[in-house]
Amino acid sequence: MKGIDLSREYYEEYGKAMIRNGFSAYENRIAVGCVGPGSECFGFDDDISRDHDWGPGFCLWLTSEDYAVIGHDLQKAYDQLPTVFKGYGPRIVSEGEAHRMGVSEVRSFYLRYTGLDHPPTGNSEWIRIPEQALATVTNGVIFSDPLGEFSAWREKLLLYYPEDIRLQKIASSCFMMAQTGQYNLGRSLKREEYFAVDYSEAMFCYEAISVVFLLNRRYAPFYKWMHKGLQALPILGKSIAQMINDLLRADLKEKEARIEAISSLLITELKNEGLSDSSSDFLLDHAFSVHSRIRDEKMRKQFHVVKNA
Repeated sequence: MKGIDLSREYYEEYGKAMIRNGFSAYENRIAVGCVGPGSECFGFDDDISRDHDWGPGFCLWLTSEDYAVIGHDLQKAYDQLPTVFKGYGPRIVSEGEAHRMGVSEVRSFYLRYTGLDHPPTGNSEWIRIPEQALATVTNGVIFSDPLGEFSAWREKLLLYYPEDIRLQKIASSCFMMAQTGQYNLGRSLKREEYFAVDYSEAMFCYEAISVVFLLNRRYAPFYKWMHKGLQALPILGKSIAQMINDLLRADLKEKEARIEAISSLLITELKNEGLSDSSSDFLLDHAFSVHSRIRDEKMRKQFHVVKNA
């Protein structure tokens, strides 16, 4: 069973009654779901995931005012729910990760991951939030949110980056792909510098996946799950995922050609979407073309690698 499904059924079986019987005056004010860090909230969990921070549980989010009144008692009631459900559990909670399930304030939840006590309002706020944090607070499922405060915050984030931020990130990733995969990997091979070869290959793959997430307007998760999440993206997801697997398994003599194939596919998509008009097969030239489309004059005057994850 997937963790999200277990969480929903656990809430249906025990959570609803807990709220209705003990906190009926707040029943229409409590948001409930399974959102946050960890493979279960992304739907990537498997048998290996079950050794820590997995099992029966769900999240409850309160307004600051409600938390001050019932937060402690609601958490106490939650802690008294059965720890084993449908043969799963109890959860083995990693040190410092108790906040993943149970009661929290809406504002505190988003502040923990984004560093802001409000949805980002400008480019300078957006660019400081790690992308994996944005993936973390917009993943999973909301089971109930009658008041709508938690969902309203989430929906603003799901609208995705301002376009100038997206363009800057695409340009930065194209720059890094050109530098690592199209340029330095081949030179490192000639020098038989195999650490540099492997590092260049890994960075190229990371940036290629980042570009596909950006093209799909989806936040990339923690690096461990980037390739997993890539496969579900409609724009180039399956193709790039398979090409990256083939690249990583290829003999050294084949790697440069496979890198060029991945680069060519991404370049074609950039041109099809009107993000680049360069005729070059070198991603650096496309990085500058993408960057030139940024409307914010201050951002457009600067071209530097912007990575937050």
